[in-house]
Order: sequence, then structure tokens, then C-alpha cells
Amino acid sequence: MQAYAKTLCDLHGVEYRRYLSRQLTIAFDLYLQVHRSVDALIAEVLNRNTPDWRLKHACPSCTYTLADEEHLTFKLLYAMDGNDSLKRILRWGNGHQEEPNTTIGTDDMENPCAGWWKNMDDKKTKQMWGVYDETGIFIAVCCHGFSLVIADMVQSGELAKYPLAVVSKLLNTFGSDLGGGYNIRCQFKTTLTNSSLGSCARSLNYTSLVSAFHGHAHKWLCQLDHLATYVPGLGLKDLETCECTFSKSNALASTMRYASIFHRQQGITCYFEHNDDYEVYANLYFLYHNYKQALDIICDSQITLPKLMQDINVTEESTFDEWLKEEKVYLQGLCTEPELETLQMEYWQKLVNLSTSNSLWAMSTPSNAHSLASNESAMRQLETTKRHALENFEKDLGVVQELEQKLGILHCWTPEDADWQNAGRLVANRKYQHSLDQLEGLIVAQIFELTKMNRSSTGYKMRKHIAKALQTCSTAIRNALNHYNAAACALSPPRWMLKWEEVVEYAFLADFDLLRDSCSNISQWQWATPAACQATDLYFKCCRAKEEITRLDVEVRRLATNIRDEDHYLCECQQQAEAFSPALAHQISRFNFRHIKRLQDIARLPGFSGTIVPGDLNPLATESADDLDDEEEELMNMEKASKVLQNVLCITMDL
Repeated sequence: MQAYAKTLCDLHGVEYRRYLSRQLTIAFDLYLQVHRSVDALIAEVLNRNTPDWRLKHACPSCTYTLADEEHLTFKLLYAMDGNDSLKRILRWGNGHQEEPNTTIGTDDMENPCAGWWKNMDDKKTKQMWGVYDETGIFIAVCCHGFSLVIADMVQSGELAKYPLAVVSKLLNTFGSDLGGGYNIRCQFKTTLTNSSLGSCARSLNYTSLVSAFHGHAHKWLCQLDHLATYVPGLGLKDLETCECTFSKSNALASTMRYASIFHRQQGITCYFEHNDDYEVYANLYFLYHNYKQALDIICDSQITLPKLMQDINVTEESTFDEWLKEEKVYLQGLCTEPELETLQMEYWQKLVNLSTSNSLWAMSTPSNAHSLASNESAMRQLETTKRHALENFEKDLGVVQELEQKLGILHCWTPEDADWQNAGRLVANRKYQHSLDQLEGLIVAQIFELTKMNRSSTGYKMRKHIAKALQTCSTAIRNALNHYNAAACALSPPRWMLKWEEVVEYAFLADFDLLRDSCSNISQWQWATPAACQATDLYFKCCRAKEEITRLDVEVRRLATNIRDEDHYLCECQQQAEAFSPALAHQISRFNFRHIKRLQDIARLPGFSGTIVPGDLNPLATESADDLDDEEEELMNMEKASKVLQNVLCITMDL
């Protein structure tokens, strides 16, 4: 407001005073309050002031269910995520008292991505910087971009309580068959299952999903269960609508940082209301683009997939589903080492340690020990070294004997034994796996930093900081690559050596996971060949595209029906409101010409299988305009309330 006040002073040739910006702020708050009051009056006239009405009708394509429509796997698809751009500085002078910060404890289940994400780590999410009061927002957005619910993250990071609160609210509002996308779905599912919402979520068939972009950053075993490509009923929805929403709302960050609690919430609320009404609703062209994309994928797969299947000697499409199961079983075998092999590797390592301590003990007893007898200090040092070597030898010997009892070994292994050599190969393979893990983590971190460096609104200093970090990371990657190649050469037979040019091309974790070896040779599996991978990916994309067509046919008809019913309903309400408040009736309108044109564009697409003829609303969701005839008393009360703003509205119309 200060900038606007200075601009007005400059235009009118008046010296700027600090109180002018305060007066302008007060005037703007009153202006917004008038709008709020008008909106409240309109909502009451339209009978849309019941709790959660806006949430239940946020998106016509998601919530406007029809009586005879086809059943969908997911009644509502949405994405949720936290964003720390809209932070607010804590003002200690306002008598602020810090609220207790609690987290929901969870028992860790088997999760291949545990600890992989920053917002999975309670130590990093439990407490944010103390200088901030509100540290951001946590939002849920439907797959079409409409905001569903928004929560303030207060004096904390992205804790589990925020997505749990969102899920609870949406389950209470929409009921069963919801699908929620979250970038750490694998961890959040465990949290949700162990929480008090677990039984409710299971009974209502709630499904935790992962967004498409973040899904590729998960481990490959996790992707086989959660990646959007492999989830039946999801269609081509990427569940990345939160990222698109944040890319626009981040522009508010500079004005929110030092705002009061009231003005911060006012700014966020006004922005998202305006975004829903004038950006998202006015640009529902994505229905057309999604339909066209799905048709293109189906058309391409009908030409390419049969050729690929012929090349790899596959006759049935069900083979691809079997391959996916086989790949999952294979990768599960890489997650844990057999207990017997673990003990054998430990026994081998302890034997190596025992041999080393025995050599040190022998070296601590030199042949010329009698010549040192005259040197008392050297003799004491020699005795101490000898005693330490003997203690280490006895300690290692005790560990070896304990492991021999566990393994049932009658005779101690020697380097000439086959068991010794087999265990040595297992240890070398473990070192190979660990070096591969380290290389993988550094590469993925660099990919994320490069993505952030090219992101819009990243300042110059931040870019320089990221560039410096990338230089350090590149050095670490080269060192990790050298360790990996050394470990790969130590194996028998040697594993595939990697070059720097190859490593920097690896974009997803799946590229690393398939480098790992187990007891079985991966080359024996047909699904591991490049041609089979290409065919499998195309097959599942085609399946999702067909599901997208089915869902879009339903959503397009919902939108067409909503436009028709909304026009009739608003027209009738406007006529009734004109009897007691013409100025208020003037505010009741909606423009849908652009949507009608886009629905016609969809209907003209080659391959369109749906209809844009409006249907009948589901009786459970019907809100008949005839009910207004029974609300005489409410309308009389409305007439009295509307007179408060009658003069303001008339003046606005005159201007």
C-alpha cells in the first residue's frame, strides 16, 4: 500500500506522509468488507450460505454428479502439498505466545523411500525458523485446479497433522472413493493407517497416490506400486496441480512477509478466490487438451504397440501385467539380504580382522626385544603395544568363535576354502551396492538443484549459491564414480564400468536400480530388455489414456449440465431478488459463453465418444429453485439486510 500511496501523492503533487498509506489501507479494507458483505447477501439469496457449500461445489467437473453417469474408480481426484513461500515474520511486540508443537508418532513400515524425502524427516519438519510465525500454507487442489481447502502452517514445517487434517475434512465432505496425491505418498500412507483416521479411510476406500513428477524421484520399487502410470483408474491425471498453483501464488510472498495476521489471511483468501473465479473457471480449456492428448496416445499405441509386441514375441497384452509383477518380485529381492548370507559376510570380515590383529601382535614382539631391555621407556612402550595387540586379538577371536557357533562351523575358514571365497564375493558385492547408493544420491541431488536453478523467480544470489554447490557436488560425484568403478572392478566377473558422460545422463532412480545384481541374472528376464520396457510403458500409457477418455466423457457432461442448471437457477433467483433489491439482483450473473464454445470444440474432436447434451442431476445433490418459494420469511430478512448496502451499490453502479 505504501507504493500505491506514494504513486497517488506523486500524481496529485502532494507530499507523501506515512499516515496516508495507513488511511489507504483502511479504505481498502473497508472496500473489501463491502464486497464481503455483498457476497454474503448474494449467497443468502441463492441459498448457498450453508456450511461447506463452496467446498461441495468447488469444481463442476468433479462434484456435479449426474444420475445416469458411468461409475468412476475415483469420485474425486486432488493433490495436496505444502508451500513455504507465504511466510510471515513473527512480531514479538504483539504479545505472541508460542503454541505447543506436536507431531503424530508413526511406526515405520517397510517403505523403500523412507528417509529419502526432506519432509519425511521429523527432525527437519518438526520446527522451522524461529523468526517466522506462519511458515507457509498447506493446500489441497482438485485435478482441474480449483482450491479445496487451505491451512496455515504455524511455527512448524510440513508436519503430518496438515495432510491428516485435509484428508479428514475431505472424507467428511465427499465420502468414499477419494484419491489424494502427495509427493511422499509412501510415507504418508503409513502415517494415515496408524492414525485415528485409518479405520475411516479404509472404510471409505480412500486411496493415497503420488504425483507423476515426484513419483519418478521415488525408488523404482515404490514406483511400481504408486507411479501414476501403473495406478488403475487414474487416467492421465498427473496430480501436480499444487505445483502449478504455487507457481502463481509465489508472487504474493513479498507482500505477505511483514503483513499482520489479518492482512496476510485477507490477501491469501482474496487471491485464491480470484484465481478460482477468474483464472481456473475461466480457463477450463484443459478438458479439450486432455481429451486430445488421450486420443493421440491411443492412436499412437494402436500403430506402435503391435509392432513392438511382434518384435519381442508377445501375443497377449496380459503379459505386460505379468511382467510388472515379476519386476516387483525381483526388486523386492534386492531390498534385504538373506540372514545366512549376512552372518557369513560378518564372519568373513571378522576373520580378516582376526588375521590383521594376529599380525599386529606378532609384529609387536620383535626379534631384537632383548636389545631394548636397557631402554626402560622403549620397553614400557613395547609392552603396552603388545598388550593392546593381544587384547584386540582376543576380542576378535571371541567374536569369531561366537559367529562359528551361530553358523554351526566346525573348522575355521581359510583363504583356500570355497566358503571363504564365496563370502568374500558377497562382501565385495555389498561394497559395490553401497558405492552405487552413494553415487545415485549425489546424481539425484544434482538433478534437483539444476531444476531449481532454472526455475523462475530464483534470484541472482540464489543462482550463484546453487552454482557453487553444483561445483562441489560435481567433484563429489567424480570421487563417488571412482569408488564405484573400483568396487565394480573388484567383483568377479567385473560389473559394468560407468563413465562421467553416462552418469550425468541418468535422470531417474530406475536407471540406477536396474544396475543392481541379485542371485539371479537380470538378463534372464525378458521384461528387462529395452524393447520390452518400451512396449510395457506404451501399453500402460494406453490403458491410462482409455481411462482418461472415460473420465473426461463424464466430466464434460457434468460441466454441460452445470452450465445449463446454473443459468436457469441464477436467472430465477435474479428475478426474485429484483422484487426487493434491484441493486443486489444486478450482482447475480455468470458468463459461460466461452465454456459452451469449448464444449463444442471437444464434441468436434475425431474420436469423441461422449456427449455434451446435459443430463439429470443426481437426486442426492439436487438443489431445486422451487424451494425458494418456501423461503418467504428468509427473503424478508434479506430485504432488511440488503438496505444497509443499497446506497453503496447504487453509487457503485453510477460510477
